[in-house]
Amino acid sequence: MASTSQAPNSGARTAHPEHLGHVIFIAAAAAMGGFLFGYDSSVINGAVEAIRGRYDVGSAVLAQVIAVALIGCAIGAATAGRIADRIGRIRCMQIAAVLFTVSAIGSALPFALWDLAMWRVIGGFAIGMASVIGPAYIAEVSPPAYRGRLGSFQQAAIVVGIAVSQLVNWGLLNAAGGDQRGELMGLEAWQVMLGVMVVPAVLYGLLSFAIPESPRFLISVGKHQRARQILEEVEGKDVDLDARITEIEHAMHREEKSSFKDLLGGSFFFKPIVWIGIGLSVFQQFVGINVAFYYSSTLWQSVGVDPTDSFFYSFTTSIINIVGTVIAMIFVDRVGRKPLALIGSVGMVIGLALEAWAFSFDLVDGKLPATQGWVALIAAHLFVLFFALSWGVVVWVFLGEMFPNRIRAAALGVAASAQWIANWAITASFPSLADWNLAGTYVIYTIFAALSIPFVLKFVKETKGKALEEMG
Repeated sequence: MASTSQAPNSGARTAHPEHLGHVIFIAAAAAMGGFLFGYDSSVINGAVEAIRGRYDVGSAVLAQVIAVALIGCAIGAATAGRIADRIGRIRCMQIAAVLFTVSAIGSALPFALWDLAMWRVIGGFAIGMASVIGPAYIAEVSPPAYRGRLGSFQQAAIVVGIAVSQLVNWGLLNAAGGDQRGELMGLEAWQVMLGVMVVPAVLYGLLSFAIPESPRFLISVGKHQRARQILEEVEGKDVDLDARITEIEHAMHREEKSSFKDLLGGSFFFKPIVWIGIGLSVFQQFVGINVAFYYSSTLWQSVGVDPTDSFFYSFTTSIINIVGTVIAMIFVDRVGRKPLALIGSVGMVIGLALEAWAFSFDLVDGKLPATQGWVALIAAHLFVLFFALSWGVVVWVFLGEMFPNRIRAAALGVAASAQWIANWAITASFPSLADWNLAGTYVIYTIFAALSIPFVLKFVKETKGKALEEMG
């Protein structure tokens, strides 16, 4: 499912589509999967405390219900490529849309805690599919001259999805009088929060019927005439379509199918470059970024912030996430991947250390002292900003570029799996760690952010401006 390679003299690189608006629509429709990725993964933030109260569960059990979706994510990501190669990218999107819809309805109307967990696994499977199929499809239908910009739609859609979920949660909480378990539309407010995802899920499904299948997939199943029509649609009439089809076929035949055993070697099971990819993935998660998106409302309430205000702060954090992502998209090709990662690491250390300091103070009348409260709030936004403008984007760029061609697909799969596992470890452990010592928990995240600096300096090589074929 990799994007097609381009021959240097094909003319495709300078081709400008006659209907750029149509191409943008196709990419945006596919990126709706990214929007749902962000929305579904963070909407649970608004329901955590309500689920704890509704089912009277402790932090350890609650954490498993929140984190269990990540198991589905890992399975969905691991299988989406093969499903899409068998039945097509569009059918894969439609399956994901159905799973998102079913998950939203089931999560809003659970019988018990166990089936809420089951619906979250189903939603996680859809997230995993969307995380793979969206970028692959966009790369395959985008004209080469616009591929980078259109490819950024997926990441932009994810962070917008996170922000919209927090805005919707905040609005629904206000409508329910500030009570997560207050009555709203005949349900408790948290149930409506989880159920609202039906709207973008159905829209995603409908949009999938309005966009064409990937030319690459059509060629792989022998439908050359339809592939030719779509290439003309997205790349324009000036392109030599016969040459483009031949080029795609040649690229498909030339691709090497890497396997897990190709990754083995070196002193510690995997080749050193694979360990570097795993390290980037693990550090990206072990700084605790998803605590900010899964538990921020709970976190602020635990230090005395009013529930409505805590939901609003979750939304403002999401806006900062969007700002940071835009900064990264602007500078990743100008400044370089490695400098951006180092800048982000330093900023995260400062933000996390300040949060740890603020949370180390005893609560007064159930709240942090005023100074410490403001420091914690500003530091949390600072941390998210520096993560978003660096590691949030740069790690994925590194993973797409750093591996040699012969092992790229398999190595990327292992590194992505490590990321889901690390995400699960942080998500599942936070409630219990916070009960133990909130300041201590943030000290742990600060240490990982600090360790990422020597890791990048010593092991990570800059990939800016290098052709993929140069990676060896």
